[in-house]
Amino acid sequence: MSSLPETGESWDSLQARMDEMSVRDVKWRDGRAAVYVFNAGADIERVQKEAYARFASENGLGPAAFPSLARMEREVVSFGLGLLHAPEGAAGNMTSGGTDSILMAVKAARDFARSRGRAGRLNLVAPRSAHPAFDKACALMEIEVRRTPLRDYLADPEAMAAAADSQTIMVVGSAPCFPYGLIDPIEALGRLAEAEGLWLHVDACVGGYFAPFARMNGAAVPPFDFEVAGVSSMSADLHKYGYCAKGASTVFFRTEALRKHMIFEVDAWPAGKMVTPTLAGTRPGGAIAAAWAVMNYLGVAGYRARHALVQETRARIEAGVRAQGYEVIGAPMLGIVSFTRADIDCFAVLKGMFERGWVTSAITDPKGLHLMLSPVHADVADVYLADLAAATESARGASGTVAPSRYGG
Repeated sequence: MSSLPETGESWDSLQARMDEMSVRDVKWRDGRAAVYVFNAGADIERVQKEAYARFASENGLGPAAFPSLARMEREVVSFGLGLLHAPEGAAGNMTSGGTDSILMAVKAARDFARSRGRAGRLNLVAPRSAHPAFDKACALMEIEVRRTPLRDYLADPEAMAAAADSQTIMVVGSAPCFPYGLIDPIEALGRLAEAEGLWLHVDACVGGYFAPFARMNGAAVPPFDFEVAGVSSMSADLHKYGYCAKGASTVFFRTEALRKHMIFEVDAWPAGKMVTPTLAGTRPGGAIAAAWAVMNYLGVAGYRARHALVQETRARIEAGVRAQGYEVIGAPMLGIVSFTRADIDCFAVLKGMFERGWVTSAITDPKGLHLMLSPVHADVADVYLADLAAATESARGASGTVAPSRYGG
């Protein structure tokens, strides 16, 4: 156990100690991480840090005290609503991350159901590939989670319809799901939601700030957002493919009336009414300011260019892994690619890649490797493929395995 030092230490000394502690961290600026960090270049990192530092002490809890933050949040939310085909009257908020956004959407759906007289044990229906944040939200609110099997690695609307009943408060689709990087059939789920009067949430934490620009770049991205009439709410992470500083996400609702069910309000204490739109009370002003700055810095053209580079890199890696005997799962079109092969232990390959300095992820069904690509990976794709070939050769006949890394959200 460490004790707080009796006297302070100089900043120069502390910086040296921090540098020493980080020696074994993944070299993400060199493109060695394909999970946890989204590296769009040194210029974006500079904008993130300088904007964050300018508002690091300000608090998003106090919009009257900090109207600058309130304005920046409104503009960031408006940018997202515009990209995701939100109708007039749609609304949203910034949150601390994807789990926060998902939790607040589930809370809103639950309170909406209660307002309609729904009592007793409630449930949420999600495909097996949906993010565990839904399980976390339901655990906190004592809502049953009903996971349904996939069809061709995608959500199966028929299975989800069969699992839903009069106590279902939400059905879930992903755009894309994290394990495979594939966009669920949101149009079909939207028809189900409309037919059965269900709340459909689209988890676009990964794709919300990628898919619109991929479509602009010519990718055949299917309808996945509010242009699908049955979609009630969405989550989209700014600190993923929005390339903003952590932690920043957005949660959106088709109408302000739906968003109101997200708001927490209490006045049964001596300091007056407390109103918070998201799980957090205090919200770091730096995250709001950095998101606003990065989005304005990049603009549509900047996002299109960086996402095009990611798409091109993903296609190169797909071709490269196929040439090595791997099977790419599905037809990814954004920044995630997963691949597998049955004749070797893919977890042994993952271990070999880690030993070569790569921090990536894995999937368990089927066993395979998983990459979440950033623009920086365009410069190291060939190195990655060469190391993959070496790790694959080393893993032939290997009996050991390594536990796959987990997605943090």
